[in-house]
Amino acid sequence: MKDLIDLARCSIESVYLGEEVSVSNDVKVKFSDNQGVFVTLTINNELRGCIGYIEPVFPLFEGVIRAARAAAFKDHRFPRLQKEEFKHVKIEISVLTIPELIKVEKPEEYLEKIKIGKHGLIIKGSRGSGLLLPQVFTDYNSTPKQALEMTCQKAGMSADAWKELENKIYSFEVEIVKE
Repeated sequence: MKDLIDLARCSIESVYLGEEVSVSNDVKVKFSDNQGVFVTLTINNELRGCIGYIEPVFPLFEGVIRAARAAAFKDHRFPRLQKEEFKHVKIEISVLTIPELIKVEKPEEYLEKIKIGKHGLIIKGSRGSGLLLPQVFTDYNSTPKQALEMTCQKAGMSADAWKELENKIYSFEVEIVKE
């Protein structure tokens, strides 16, 4: 999996060099399955960019290239990553399982079905959607209720939108590779 970190780093660096990303056939074969992926960039443990693909729309190697570049240069929360900053960046890659709808009859059932440290969450509703990776909930020492509220807020919804059953909640797991 270290190959993915190297690929993410090369994909960002290639933008500064004005070159195409060179991907070995070995990496293409090894990471050819379509998988959801997020690339998170930090500097001094502070978020500097995080972009990815929830659904498995690209072969993993291509998703890493696209997500790394987007995290560095297109995350609207941050200015473009400058070349001088790049040497200080730490890269984390989260490879996602396919999201699964959490089926409940009453909203309170979510609290029993969400496992902090294991599940990332997605909320989808008529007023938007949002996703948070499982490590976010661990970093904030969240309870399942707080995880749901944070995910709702990320989607631009009220913190208790998870209680409205027309909004759908999905969980997923990740395999994390980091520097």
